[in-house]
Amino acid sequence: MKTYLKYIRSNELITLLLLSFSLSFQAQEKIEHKNSVAININDSNLEWGSCPDFMPEGCNISVLHGDPAKGNADILFKVPANSDIPLHWHTSAERMVLLSGEMEVTYEGEETQTLKSGTYAYGPAGKPHTAKCKDSGPCVLFIGFNEPVDAYSGKPD
Repeated sequence: MKTYLKYIRSNELITLLLLSFSLSFQAQEKIEHKNSVAININDSNLEWGSCPDFMPEGCNISVLHGDPAKGNADILFKVPANSDIPLHWHTSAERMVLLSGEMEVTYEGEETQTLKSGTYAYGPAGKPHTAKCKDSGPCVLFIGFNEPVDAYSGKPD
């Protein structure tokens, strides 16, 4: 974890730590790794936490399975319509499915991809990217991470 700390501004670190603690506690209490999991994304019992400060206002994350501090976690990432997600990167690869809305995603050095509801996408570890949730309602994205859940503003050093 020490190697990642140098990339995080202090306010982002606090946000990530609080999110990890509160959401991982929820995941550990309600979901056993020995049991199967079936969760409706519209369930009013889902607990949503805030995103790092550099993400757009109204951005929220909910842990579906696993401990985001340990890796192999599945989350929901939600942003309001017409939100711009600034340049950022993750230490883990991302396996994603857009569940609602329409989102444009641009990975550094690649053409923009338009994700529509039901679209699967893969994002390589450490590759900077931006996104925009279009005006067709909030974008809800399922993301599976191999490594601990993180998001760092800008490009890796």
